[in-house]
Amino acid sequence: MIIHVVKPGESLYSIGRMYGVSPEKIARDNEILYPNQLVIGQSIVIMEGERRHVVVAGESIYSIARKYGITTERLLDSNPQIINPRNIYIGQVISIPERTRKYGTIEVNGYAFPNINMNTLRKTLPYLTYLSIFSYEVLPDGSLRSINDTPLIEAAKEFRVAPLMVITNIQEGKGFNSDIAKSVLTNETAQQNLIDNIVRTLREKNYYGLDIDFEYIYPENREAYNDFLRKIVNTLKPLGYIVTTALAPKTSGDQKGLLYEAHDYPAHGVIVDHVILMTYEWGYTYSEPQPVAPLNQVERVIQYATTVIPRQKILMSIPNYGYDWTLPYVKGTAADSVSNTEAVDLARREGAIIQYDWKAQSPFFRYYDDKGKEHIVWFEDARSVKAKLELINKYKLGGVSYWTIMKYFPQAWLVQKSLYDTKKVI
Repeated sequence: MIIHVVKPGESLYSIGRMYGVSPEKIARDNEILYPNQLVIGQSIVIMEGERRHVVVAGESIYSIARKYGITTERLLDSNPQIINPRNIYIGQVISIPERTRKYGTIEVNGYAFPNINMNTLRKTLPYLTYLSIFSYEVLPDGSLRSINDTPLIEAAKEFRVAPLMVITNIQEGKGFNSDIAKSVLTNETAQQNLIDNIVRTLREKNYYGLDIDFEYIYPENREAYNDFLRKIVNTLKPLGYIVTTALAPKTSGDQKGLLYEAHDYPAHGVIVDHVILMTYEWGYTYSEPQPVAPLNQVERVIQYATTVIPRQKILMSIPNYGYDWTLPYVKGTAADSVSNTEAVDLARREGAIIQYDWKAQSPFFRYYDDKGKEHIVWFEDARSVKAKLELINKYKLGGVSYWTIMKYFPQAWLVQKSLYDTKKVI
């Protein structure tokens, strides 16, 4: 795999010639809708695949390896028929492996809403270990607001992807609600009712496990939340189900704020099977313009998490979206959400040049709308996804989770499958 950044005057044809890959394959792999209108600064993933090289006069194993940008060791590993590297002959066919060597196998989770386009879902499922279907909303008495999850569960099973039931303390039509969490966590009857409803749903829907996404819990309910987790794990584990929790992106154990304080990293690390670190939303709808998931901030969260949670239990999140802010930024105004592919297409339509913040490892661009208002767009591309995925290997984490998979982002999956194999648990 090679990530190529488009320069002025380049075309898919010239890029293809540079790497020995057809422009049609590049367009197909990246799902480029307008192959004749590339954007300066746009990242393109080149999937070389395994190639065949025919030896010509004067070539050696060293010169061939250098030509393709790989080591002689990798070249020889892919050609066990070569007994004596010094004794290759004209006309001999040698297999050239991809430049990228995989780091290993990881677990991959993707969040989806019931209304996901089924074609998008089916294209994504081969790259997932788990499909977390969002979400069963918990009511104060422990009952659940049902969702139409059956089509997603059935599709997941076809691709050997384990479906996870997601429960949240979201109030219908609104957001996460602290009082709903308090009602359940501090009332034994409501709590038992919730557990009974979870078990029944897991069985009836044939789920693989449970993902608990309780957010904005009152700090005083922290221990009650830990106790609830122990109770639900002790109930579900003997039945063969796994339990995952979603955690706010903390950089220390005593981090202040309603989003953070009740999320006890060490306790979750002991109690549940996985934790999903929500490493995104530094830039969000009502924030000042900035990257959604700047690498330096993501890494700070991981550095803390790995000191108190077993590394293999940690799934680091990658956002599958960006934001478009109007400038100058006015506090309280909302940015527009854009998918990563929509961002590149917007840059194409506006004639913008995509730039890259190397500290945050995030792409961005500026443009002026029809009313003369300046905008800035931060999003994710192949480079930023690769940088994040490499943190998994650096810190030996269990894997990655995508929020969300509602929009198909081909480059994420091209990069992921080049760096890792995806674990299947069913």
